[in-house]
Amino acid sequence: MKAPHQILTAAQMQDAEQALIARGTSVEELMERAGAGAADYVWRMCAGRPVTVLCGPGNNGGDGYVIARVLQERGVAVQVVAPMEPRTAAAQAARAAWGGRTVADAPSGVSGAVLVDCLFGTGLGRPLADDLLALLGRLAAAHPLRVAVDLPSGVDSDNGDLLNQGLPDYQLTIALAAWKPAHWMMPAMAQMGERRLVDIGVDRVHDAARLSVPPQLFPPRPDAHKYSRGMLAVVAGDMPGAAVLAARAAQHAGAGYVKIFTEIDQSFEAGADLVVEHGSLFDLVRDHRIDAFLVGPGLGRNEEARARLDWVLACDLPTVIDADALVLLEPPMLEERSCAIVATPHAGELEAMAQAFDVVGLDRAEQATELAEAIEGVLVAKGPDTMIAAQVSALVLMPPASNWLSTAGTGDVLAGLIASRLATGASPRKAAEQGCWLHMLAAQKAGPAFASGDLIDYIPSAYMDLL
Repeated sequence: MKAPHQILTAAQMQDAEQALIARGTSVEELMERAGAGAADYVWRMCAGRPVTVLCGPGNNGGDGYVIARVLQERGVAVQVVAPMEPRTAAAQAARAAWGGRTVADAPSGVSGAVLVDCLFGTGLGRPLADDLLALLGRLAAAHPLRVAVDLPSGVDSDNGDLLNQGLPDYQLTIALAAWKPAHWMMPAMAQMGERRLVDIGVDRVHDAARLSVPPQLFPPRPDAHKYSRGMLAVVAGDMPGAAVLAARAAQHAGAGYVKIFTEIDQSFEAGADLVVEHGSLFDLVRDHRIDAFLVGPGLGRNEEARARLDWVLACDLPTVIDADALVLLEPPMLEERSCAIVATPHAGELEAMAQAFDVVGLDRAEQATELAEAIEGVLVAKGPDTMIAAQVSALVLMPPASNWLSTAGTGDVLAGLIASRLATGASPRKAAEQGCWLHMLAAQKAGPAFASGDLIDYIPSAYMDLL
């Protein structure tokens, strides 16, 4: 497989297929590759039990006819439901090669073990008609196992929107040729079950988004000491507990020295192994040994917090901006900086940033990309479908992490992980991706119902997995 991790929009996918056709591969051959590859997965799922294939009028329906033929040749009982005649030459040829009986509707007798949805795939931009939605719903209810080929019908492939209410869910989605954004974006991602990819030979596409893969981390050098491994300064604010949480996470993610900087009149418990320096922030941040800053967790949103943020940014060192600092951030604060920042907003903070930087009226992926350009850095749009946008770089989508991360404080942990990687000297984009992987793997190891503080205990094991 030439580029197994690239993620293509509908337009990019069409161009990639046309490039193959221009080099002499027929549409029929591409359909045969896609259908045969998908049939292998359906074969394993059905285990010899009856299969129903729902075919639409386009080439996705053509893939369905290939799947039906291949399964029937292997001895599986297959029935094909085709509410519309095939409209493309390749789909017409695939139906002729299938040669079996089709029905246009789903009467009560149409049932089986597995439903294969080949009604519509990549490129659908409008909701399913009421009669097609009803047909899909009846078939889904009559089959305990459901497989979507390329994409579930009724999904926008470029942004993951559900174009209809009441769409069925699937146990398996088989992507054809390349991943599409919807495979890794909510809300569509939640409908898809397991995801598998069938290669049909498309080339790498320039500037395509990609699915993140585990990075490789390294142990300290033999001559390392605490300062050579990187010093991270975490700026505390009105709620210092969040800063402590982020700093504790950072201690396990590679930085050799993590300090909390706080005002002289603040007193809080940080643990015996975590240094807290009290004093004027304007004096503390002049320490020339600082390699990176983290500002935002528990910072507050008053004028004092704004002054802390402004001063940290004026120091012009690699900086992670999270939580309250994202709401306070304004374009003039970044005008004199040369070092990139990493911003880590959740959905609400992303909207606040979009308003401040006048990046509105876009979908989430476009918004993240435009904001990364506006801040001249990296933006980690946190959520169940975390994406990483970087200036002059393709969008990166993270695989889904544990649903148990949806609890208070886990964002502070993630900010600490990314900031720690940044302090070690990793580039902002790599630091963001590495931090997200440590976060995701630690959550997997923590199991169910963990608190954010519990998550920190599993970071060393997650780090070991990436060595």
